[in-house]
Amino acid sequence: MSSKTRRVILWISAPVVVFAIVGGFLSRVTAREDTYQHLKIFDDVVGLITTNYVEKVDVDKVMDGAMHGLTDSLDPDSAFLSPAEVKQAESSAPLPAGDVGIDLTRQYYLRIIAARDGSPAAKAGLRTGDYVRAINDTPTREMSVFQGSRLLRGALGSKVKVTVFRGNSNDPHVVELTREATPASDVTGKMAAPGVGYLRIAAVGARTTDQTKAHVADLTKAGAASLIVDLRRTSGGPLDTGLALARLFVANGTLALRETKGVPRETIATRSGDGSIALPAVLLVDTGTSGAAEIFASALVGNKRAELVGEHTIGRAATQKLVKLPDGSGLWLTTTWYLTPGATPLHQHGLEPTVAVDEPDVEFGQPPPAGDPLLDKALERVRLKKAA
Repeated sequence: MSSKTRRVILWISAPVVVFAIVGGFLSRVTAREDTYQHLKIFDDVVGLITTNYVEKVDVDKVMDGAMHGLTDSLDPDSAFLSPAEVKQAESSAPLPAGDVGIDLTRQYYLRIIAARDGSPAAKAGLRTGDYVRAINDTPTREMSVFQGSRLLRGALGSKVKVTVFRGNSNDPHVVELTREATPASDVTGKMAAPGVGYLRIAAVGARTTDQTKAHVADLTKAGAASLIVDLRRTSGGPLDTGLALARLFVANGTLALRETKGVPRETIATRSGDGSIALPAVLLVDTGTSGAAEIFASALVGNKRAELVGEHTIGRAATQKLVKLPDGSGLWLTTTWYLTPGATPLHQHGLEPTVAVDEPDVEFGQPPPAGDPLLDKALERVRLKKAA
């Protein structure tokens, strides 16, 4: 390898070294020798590529791919950010007001965790589990959740085109969505059956806790002696709001454990005045239940305040921070994650339902089948508890 090539490799390998140091994700001190061995192999691989590949190699492109690969191996929310994306992350300017109502994760491509009720995405028939292969003709194979989420935002009334696949189908569907404002209401309520209130939490935001208290009070006045809380396709939102929601239902106990790199594990417990809602509850969950909704569900199940009916949740309960690199690029790294009250991992593991019921499959472009098997099962569980 030429001295010039080695200088290039050392310069562009600096982010790898920083990555190894910041946060300790590649190794702890006890594995330092293994880390150096990996870096030596990395140096050798880059050298072999530059000297043996059939055509001239764009080393910047190779290194960019390596950086993406390193962060992709951590979790779907961690990402390598370009200098332009770092500037976006550091900007204090709010995101554009127009949204399509999609929350994303990564699984080879970008994948939909949930499409919010009544959003442009939901009205177009997009569902949990759909793969987003392109946004405005830009492939998502090497696109981070950070980048994809921002590409979907824009001015109110503007349009964005997404190419999606469902299930094992190789047939792409191109859908044009018109960006809209986020609805003002996150929570709705109604009586599902005599004595049974139904609370739909469609999203978690700044108003959700107050709206939940108000709707439960109205349902109690209407005769509700138990609650069904629907958290299907409820994704995103401030994780602390998930804890605030749990405080409404749990009077005494541990709500969650929080683990941050380099900090002792934190126990988040109830406080005086918590537990103002005492009605027994059943929670409806699916693979689109994530983030704050998962933390809320975990707290209630862990304190025996509710049962879960539905599907295994996705396991997405963590926060990220930006670590800047010398060349202006950066790492968007998961540095804090949550565990259940019983100290089992929640992030990347999810919650197992008490009663497993699958959401029905729907072919693209077809209306969902009549009926709601998860809600029917939840009503059955409420009736069994009453009989007992």
